Amino acid sequence: MTETETGTRRTDARRSIAQRLDALPFTRKHGRVLTGSGIGWALDAMDVGLFSFIIAALTQQWGLSMGESGLIASIGFVGMAIGASLGGLIADRIGRRQVFAITLLIYGLATGASALAGGIAVLMVLRFFVGLGLGAELPVASTYVSEFAPARIRGRLIVILEAFWAVGWTASALIGYFVVPASEHGWRWAFAIGAIPALYAFAVRWGLPESPRWLAGRGRVAEAERIVETFEAQAGKARQAQDPGGDLVQDPAPSPVARSAGGRVAALWSREFRGRTLSIWLVWFCVNFAYYGAFIWIPSILVDAGFSLVRSFAFTLIITLAQLPGYAVAAWLIEVWGRRLTLSVFLVGSAVSATVFGTVHAEWAIIASGMALSFFNLGAWGALYAVTPEIYPTSLRATGAGWAAGVGRIASIIAPLLVPVLLLAGGSGLAFAVFAVFFVVAAAATWGLVDRRGETLDDR
Repeated sequence: MTETETGTRRTDARRSIAQRLDALPFTRKHGRVLTGSGIGWALDAMDVGLFSFIIAALTQQWGLSMGESGLIASIGFVGMAIGASLGGLIADRIGRRQVFAITLLIYGLATGASALAGGIAVLMVLRFFVGLGLGAELPVASTYVSEFAPARIRGRLIVILEAFWAVGWTASALIGYFVVPASEHGWRWAFAIGAIPALYAFAVRWGLPESPRWLAGRGRVAEAERIVETFEAQAGKARQAQDPGGDLVQDPAPSPVARSAGGRVAALWSREFRGRTLSIWLVWFCVNFAYYGAFIWIPSILVDAGFSLVRSFAFTLIITLAQLPGYAVAAWLIEVWGRRLTLSVFLVGSAVSATVFGTVHAEWAIIASGMALSFFNLGAWGALYAVTPEIYPTSLRATGAGWAAGVGRIASIIAPLLVPVLLLAGGSGLAFAVFAVFFVVAAAATWGLVDRRGETLDDR
């Protein structure tokens, strides 16, 4: 067999695997992939959320200034920026599942070790490593699930995956409300609980399959075939490798866009992808700035407004509960309206909510506008995670998603440092007005993306 014939057979095998995955109904195995990834996602959210409660407590116990608190928060986001960029590159190289498990282990161990921190310096070092793991995990997990999901429900499944963030954040709010204020060492116990991801990493490594699309793209077609066959067997489908069916026949897929790490990064700015790369980077930057600027500081802002630590945490818990209906509505709309319209509408809703939240003072108004901000902002996050992996082919998917997230983390580094300055200059009204502007810019940038609702993924 000639080299050309071998290449053609591999291309046909990749095409067949993609077609078979898209033709499947939703099965229990899809549910296992979604739930297994979602638990990791929830644990990630729990860690990020816990820190917003812990930093409010440490500000009182350690006598931290707002600048010092912002610095501790920002160092974690430095790690997240690096982790997101490297994690995507590595996932395109060694696989999605491997990187997913490694990142859970890294940030779980670092979070548990944070319980023993005795000062700012040690806590900052550990928060950097926590961020390293967190930053790499999220874009890799969304890429992983998107490559299993049938095309007709892919966006909805990624929004459901992102909805696990609300589960984790709610768990963090409960821990923050009941554990952190309970004693002088409550924050240490909260960090200890945050070490759970280190244990869960082993379940991911041995309990979930690797992405068949990635395996096929790396030439490991036999492994990809075996995984797809297990999904087909559960769905009651016959093996379709030799004859995918008339409705699924497509032209042979072209070769991977890039194989080397440098080539993948460069390809993001090729003529074909530069417009969507610029747009997705801008959306990620603006959404990260507004989200982390607001939600990391909400408990502290409420304390500064005169509410007790416990009451501030109770308000935050109520506000957090609105995230789940936000995800539910976004999960429905994303397959009805499409990715771009859904994302832009939720971002505009976030802008309006942020503006109102920054200007109200009555308890009911704070809770109502905060819940609206949670509803729209987290619905926007769900749509953003759905669209990001879809705009790149398989050989660039984790790299593209990781670098977009990495650019976004730059904004999350800046936001915690800038918020104290904004609060001093004009109070919460100015801070949340700035967040609203960033949401509006993100909504506009959404329209530079491609919308692949219902279309098969690009498996180059």
